[in-house]
Amino acid sequence: MYYAGIDVGSLTAQAVVINSKGIHAFKSMGVKPNPVQSAKAVVDMLISEERVSWNDVRFCVSTGYGREQVQVEGLSQDNMSEISCHGMGAAFLVPEARTVIDIGGQDAKVIRIGPGGELIDFVMNDKCAAGTGRFLEVQARTLGLSLDELGTVSQGAERVLELSSRCSIFCETEVLHYLQRGHSKADIAAGVNRAMAERVAALVRRVGLEKEVTMSGGVAKNAAVRAELERMLNVRLIKYNADSQIVGALGAALMARRMGGS
Repeated sequence: MYYAGIDVGSLTAQAVVINSKGIHAFKSMGVKPNPVQSAKAVVDMLISEERVSWNDVRFCVSTGYGREQVQVEGLSQDNMSEISCHGMGAAFLVPEARTVIDIGGQDAKVIRIGPGGELIDFVMNDKCAAGTGRFLEVQARTLGLSLDELGTVSQGAERVLELSSRCSIFCETEVLHYLQRGHSKADIAAGVNRAMAERVAALVRRVGLEKEVTMSGGVAKNAAVRAELERMLNVRLIKYNADSQIVGALGAALMARRMGGS
């Protein structure tokens, strides 16, 4: 028996199918113009590439942006908040985790969870691009780098340049200023990653840090941001034995199994 989760974010969409043994299949892709198109596309990709029959899926839960629309269209039978789903998915992958840092394209969340992944507390930044994947995307583009390169290039930095502004737009101006003055992309990228980590660390302190700590979302793949957070919070971030971007969809699939009956 299979259960599924669909997570449509601002930049990527994921679908995960689980069975009694764990994760059976998953797919991730860039989003389409609206959440329903994104959900249909990622499910179609999973079905075609993983040879999974959607008819064998007993129950599906949607999460992320437009989760209600995805349910209305009949692609899922219920929907849950991404906060609950990320907590549940993280606990499945890292049972000892008690704090989950999730950095998405348009928001950042710090979630405190109990032993079974149940939500205890959370804090969220969804009012400003600073401290989100969008912040890194803007600064990477300004530097002429891809998001993946932003983390790797900064590892060659000789010094970390300070970005003093709290606003993404003003930070972009600072990045351009540094480029015009001849500073290396590595030094600037290191400053960008540190500025990102500072904003997220502030969120962690607001909700209260409880070990063990892990990250989900695409920014978890940025080794430089991870290293800065570990230094600022004095913790070791536990890595998943899975793609960090599927944590929300995995949590939705686990919710589906709970709702649909295992």
